[in-house]
Order: sequence, then structure tokens, then C-alpha cells
Amino acid sequence: MRPILMKGHERPLTFLRYNREGDLLFSCAKDHTPTLWFADNGERLGTYRGHNGAVWCCDVSRDSSRLITGSADQTAKLWDVKSGKELFTFKFNAPTRSVDFAVGDRLAVITTDHFVDRTAAIHVKRIAEDPEEQDAESVLVLHCPDGKKRINRAVWGPLNQTIVSGGEDKVIRIWDAETGKLLKQSDEEVGHKKDITSLCKAADDSHFLTGSLDKTAKLWDMRTLTLLKTYTTVVPVNAVSLSPLLNHVVLGGGQDASAVTTTDHRAGKFEAKFYDKILQEGIGGVKGHFGPINALAFNPDGKSFSSGGEDGYVRLHHFDSGYFNIKI
Repeated sequence: MRPILMKGHERPLTFLRYNREGDLLFSCAKDHTPTLWFADNGERLGTYRGHNGAVWCCDVSRDSSRLITGSADQTAKLWDVKSGKELFTFKFNAPTRSVDFAVGDRLAVITTDHFVDRTAAIHVKRIAEDPEEQDAESVLVLHCPDGKKRINRAVWGPLNQTIVSGGEDKVIRIWDAETGKLLKQSDEEVGHKKDITSLCKAADDSHFLTGSLDKTAKLWDMRTLTLLKTYTTVVPVNAVSLSPLLNHVVLGGGQDASAVTTTDHRAGKFEAKFYDKILQEGIGGVKGHFGPINALAFNPDGKSFSSGGEDGYVRLHHFDSGYFNIKI
């Protein structure tokens, strides 16, 4: 499984996202310019220039025509994927952390951080078909109980009826996307013990996976918020992803960059670790990054995955046939 090394970012990676067909890969980093790659050979197609802060997150519409990005420059931007043209800028008075298109791409959820006197919030924006008609109004604004704690990720639940969020206060919450009412939240006993860093939905929206600095990832039922599985590792988890093809879960992470030693990468602390989703057992790891892994994504066909690290590289791995026959 020889990885393709993609060097297009000057700074650490923050997020990776494939389009629906799995032929394009979008990468975000702290260097202000989201980048687009061919997902099969890692060829760079172009960059989206306009942000002037770290870009934390992105999402692409179902037809791959629009990209939305959230940045520390206090904006979220809509882009034309093909031309790289900026279509619209949502301005906030706080850094933007997470973005997610709803099914149908008519709505987007955007989270903003606590900043000066502003509390962390989840905004729902209407996305107009014609960029000329786009407005900046929020359809709904949700505030977490502890507004000083960052919301690291918010995504849409099944049929856009709910919004699922998680962040620094360790609690996963499910909100009603229409009324903004808090429907459910994770229990302290079964929930994460430290910041939730990442959240990834299954392809059918029936369950989702969260990663945390408490060195675990947890699998939850999307509707009932029942804890289904827990995967334990030796380093803080920064990124998680679910295979759409096999019952596999991949986790990535590592110590905070400030605590890293030169032995860490040799000791395998920076590998993408694979687990059996049902048995919760480790089945292998993929090494290569020279720093913590901050982003992971499976191709929608399940035949390849990519990882992005603190080292500024995106590594694209196409699985060889042996991977599909792993027996435990």
C-alpha cells in the first residue's frame, strides 16, 4: 500500500473531505487556502483563495458544484468548485469552526467559537440556488449551555430534522433543527472525559463516531444517542472516520505538537489505527506522518482513505486486495 504524498499546504492540515462520487478530495489547513485534488492520483487541481486565517473545515454539495469553508478569519465562504470563484461570504464576529451542508444543500450549519463577549454558537443558514440571491441571515441560532467552550463539530442528523454537536465541554447534544430545542445529550458516565475533537457520520446516517482527547473514540446511535461501542487507543484522538464498505473504523491523533518528541513517530504514535467496528479490536495501523494526524477521510467507495497531518502533508492510501480479506 504505497501512499501518494501530496504537498500543497505550508501549514498543518485541519480537515479532509471527499465529494459524493469520491473522485475529488478537498483539504483545509492553517495556511488559508483550501485545496482541491484528484482522489485517484493525488494531482492538485487548484486552490480557493480568499480567506486570511486558518481554514478549519469544509463541505461540498452533493452535485460537487459548491464548496463551503469555515475559517479563523471570522467568515464562512461559499465557492464555485469548478472556477474557484468566491460566491458569498457569511461574516461572523467570531472564528468559524465547523461547516456542514444539509441533505439537498438548501441549508448549512456553521459553528462559531467563543470570542471576546460572544458565546460559542451554532448557526443555520439558508443556501440560495442563485448566489445573487444569497442573504446572510441565520434561520436559527443555537447556544450551548457553557458558551465559553468551543463547539468543534456540528453536523446534520437524518433527513435534516436534527443537528448533532460536540466540543470542548465533552457533551454530545442532539438539537431539533426546526425549533432549536435541545432533544438529547450524552450522559457523563458513558460520555467522553475530555474535549470532543471530531465527529463523523455513517454513510446511512444511522450512527456516528466521535473522537476525543481522552484517547477514545465512541460509536453512537444517531436517533437515540445510545453508546454502541468504544475504541481505546494510546494517544489523544484528533480525527475519526468510518469505512462505508467494511466494518472498519480509523482513528488518528497524537500528542499536542508542543509535547512531541522525536521518538513519537518511530513509536507509531502518529499512525492511522484501524479497528473492527463490531469487535472493537485493533486490526492494524498505517504509519508515515511526522506529527499528529489532524484529519482523516474514507473515500465513499471504501477503497482508499486519506490522512492529513501536522507535518503539512496529505497522504493518500489505496488499499491493496489483502485489506478486503482481513480476518480476525
